[in-house]
Amino acid sequence: MWRTILFLMVFLTGMSPAMAAEITLAVASNFAAPAKEMIQKFEQQTGHRVRLVLGSSGRMYAQITHGAPFDVFLSADRAKPAALDSRGLTLAGSRFTYAVGTIVLWSPRPGFITANGDVLKEGHFKRLALANPKLAPYGLAARETLQALGLYHSLSPKFVQGENIAQTYQFIATGNAELGFIARGQVPKDGDGSVWIIPDSLHSPLRQDAVLLKRADHNPAALAFMIFLRSEQAQKIILAHSYILPERTP
Repeated sequence: MWRTILFLMVFLTGMSPAMAAEITLAVASNFAAPAKEMIQKFEQQTGHRVRLVLGSSGRMYAQITHGAPFDVFLSADRAKPAALDSRGLTLAGSRFTYAVGTIVLWSPRPGFITANGDVLKEGHFKRLALANPKLAPYGLAARETLQALGLYHSLSPKFVQGENIAQTYQFIATGNAELGFIARGQVPKDGDGSVWIIPDSLHSPLRQDAVLLKRADHNPAALAFMIFLRSEQAQKIILAHSYILPERTP
């Protein structure tokens, strides 16, 4: 606790360049855009440096268990940070939910997807993109959605699977799939295309947890970033990218 108070005081009062540190931040692909915006502001304000690594939550979880040199992990779910906790690979008490995501069905074609998602039942498409459910929480939510609709087995021959949600988006954006499941924050801001916001009742909640990893124990930049992630500035960025703020409980 004393270390938290000390670093909080340092973070709030500013740091000299000589005291600046560096961290490696592992972030789920769906959160890439807000993470980059946060990093820019964080570096400007603190003098710390951040190395960003993006990928599927499952892939980064496996890398961490095999000793990958990450300091902070921002997962797209709660399960993987909790599993790292249970394996003793995190700093006790550091895990919390930083955002709640929303999954959507998106196509770059205007009018192709209606507000109730009937396009899935009609099946007038050749390819449907989703992230690998074993690696990406948004892929798991997509599978749960299709199962809830009773369409998983009938549509499975049309699946195009990305390793992570960023690759899934590229499949759709480049025309390799006419439509697919992505994070709401990935939908182009220009409003082009068509989208169905998936009801929460069709899948498990997409609560996204952050955690400090063991190697960050004596790294002031890592703790400072976790404090920044809970700041009003960071919350505004989270909201601006179509995520929901969770209750501030572990």
